Amino acid sequence: MKELLRLENVTKRFGPVVAVDAVDLSIYDGEFLAILGPSGSGKTTILRLIAGFETLDEGQILLEDRDIAPTPVNQRPFNTVFQDYALFPNMNVFRNIAYGLMVRGTNRQEIRQRVEEALEMVALSGFGERYPDQLSGGQRQRVALARALILRPKLLLLDEPLGALDLALRKQMQITLKQIQERVKITFVHVTHDQEEGLTMSDRIAIINEGRIQQLDDPQAVYFYPQNYFTANFMGENNLIKGVVADISPQRAKIQTGIGDVEVKFTDGMSIGHLKRGDDVFVVIRPENILIGEQTKLAGNIYEGIIKRRVFVGSEEKLFVTPVSSPELEIMIKLHALKAGSGYSSQGLTREKKVQIGWQEDQCWLVSSNSK
Repeated sequence: MKELLRLENVTKRFGPVVAVDAVDLSIYDGEFLAILGPSGSGKTTILRLIAGFETLDEGQILLEDRDIAPTPVNQRPFNTVFQDYALFPNMNVFRNIAYGLMVRGTNRQEIRQRVEEALEMVALSGFGERYPDQLSGGQRQRVALARALILRPKLLLLDEPLGALDLALRKQMQITLKQIQERVKITFVHVTHDQEEGLTMSDRIAIINEGRIQQLDDPQAVYFYPQNYFTANFMGENNLIKGVVADISPQRAKIQTGIGDVEVKFTDGMSIGHLKRGDDVFVVIRPENILIGEQTKLAGNIYEGIIKRRVFVGSEEKLFVTPVSSPELEIMIKLHALKAGSGYSSQGLTREKKVQIGWQEDQCWLVSSNSK
């Protein structure tokens, strides 16, 4: 893909705090990039540096190889959609969307044509005469999006634009945003702390913590093969079991842990070339990959545990099991919740019941503990 924007050694300090720490990042033409991280990780500061709302302390921001760090906000070919939408309450939808074109002195006929196209694109045809207070949160969000896109920017920056929406609407808008991005073929850079948003919408995800990129990859790789402790702990609900490499080859490893030895079979997505015997590591297992009871006949790693908690969360049920050999540890297991009367509740998975749990050797992987 063609590179549109490149950050080189980008650094931003607020007093003694380094908010963005020597970040290198390429953003490609037409992609949907999510910048994902917890609160205070530096993700919004990166967005504001790209937009021009903050000034660099070090580094360069190159748009098609031209340094735009000195370029004022209003002269950068970018637009930003904020969480609060920033619509003008005294203007109707049509004038809100048209505002940027009006400032540029675009003729009335072209303004009308482009506003109508923008309204149709965000599924708000016929809403032009309404005012922001007459719209739902999702409709206001789409108006803000149309207002940003009508200026045909090279890059659209989205600063947690779905954060104020309720869960059902947020899920709907995730799909809508991705569909619009694919239609207009404009590069979107979307800042969020919501893992599902990042996984659902993006072509690539940059995981940020303490101002540094922890991992930059496609959603599947970030989810299934986190490259360090932070990403493994942040993405989803992984179980992380501390251990030491007892034996290792290009194909597999044996890890000594508090619950016993864990066998790991390496798959193509794992990056383990740096590991050697004696290294401290974490074994990472997704809760949906853990087998229980009779299912453990399929497992290569099998352990005894005691069910301590059982939590029903709609489409799935979470069991929290403490291994007999490691009572300070709690392992989460996700099970599909079946309909009432299906016999699921008669399986006897009750609190304080002793059970076998396990997982296949290629359903776990390793991250180094020094990346914690």
